[in-house]
Amino acid sequence: MKVACLQFAPKLGRVDDNIDRANGLIQRAANFNHVDWLILPEMAFSGYNFPSLEAITPFLEPTPHPSQHLEAYGITTRWAVTTAQFLKCTITVGYPELHTPSTPNTPPIRYNSTVTVSPTGVILSNYRKTHLYYTDETWASEGPTRFFAGPLGTLGPVAHGICMDINPYKFLAPWKDYEFCAHAMAAQSPLITVSMAWLTRLEAEEITELPLQPDRETLTYWLERFWPLKERAGEEPVIIVCANRCGVEGAAVYAGTSAVFRIQRGRAFILDMLGKCEERVLVVDLNQPATFELTPSTVATQ
Repeated sequence: MKVACLQFAPKLGRVDDNIDRANGLIQRAANFNHVDWLILPEMAFSGYNFPSLEAITPFLEPTPHPSQHLEAYGITTRWAVTTAQFLKCTITVGYPELHTPSTPNTPPIRYNSTVTVSPTGVILSNYRKTHLYYTDETWASEGPTRFFAGPLGTLGPVAHGICMDINPYKFLAPWKDYEFCAHAMAAQSPLITVSMAWLTRLEAEEITELPLQPDRETLTYWLERFWPLKERAGEEPVIIVCANRCGVEGAAVYAGTSAVFRIQRGRAFILDMLGKCEERVLVVDLNQPATFELTPSTVATQ
């Protein structure tokens, strides 16, 4: 299987420009032939760092239903459907969702969501973020389901989350609960993907230093949140795909560093990764040799 992460720096509220930017990066991507799954960041085209409900309201998109015509979808889902059909691959992309309940007199509900579309343009899933970050709490509700794990079209069984999902709930739950990782382990998911708008502790000026190098603190943290997978029995590997964005939105500085990990028999490998400010499509054959191994001694314990 081949997976791809589209890492770029969308501008807040400039949806059309962000879609054009994403299309250009896909067109220029090397080795994109026969990609099975293209994963985009959290809220990929709207941008992420909205300060209030009022600010994000013009960019909310309706819940996509498989029975609807293309014209009824929001702009992100329309893009996903047409692009998945053109590229002949599954696409997952984040967007801000406005859900209108079928119950009369029930107010709309807003979610931070991802939509996943099959290579034939069929809506496979609409996942709503479970663990909300501070920025989400200004406008979004928690998703009603506990993460996503299950079959996803031709991809088989997978687990999927959005950014903060991999953290302890509200940063208050015990670190050792590993809620998202435990959910993926219980479902025996061999492939785990996370769409992200993950921040770095670096300042905006610092990320431009060695922009093609990853943020190693971010890499280590991500791996820590999945480290219980090292105890998974059996010979088959577990693949983890962290599809992040890069760039700056006001005070928000994003880590970039999209990466594909393999954990197998108590060992962790990085198959490939991007730099802090790198805008391109990372294409990874999951059978390819690892770039390097991360040993347990390189992973900080909490």
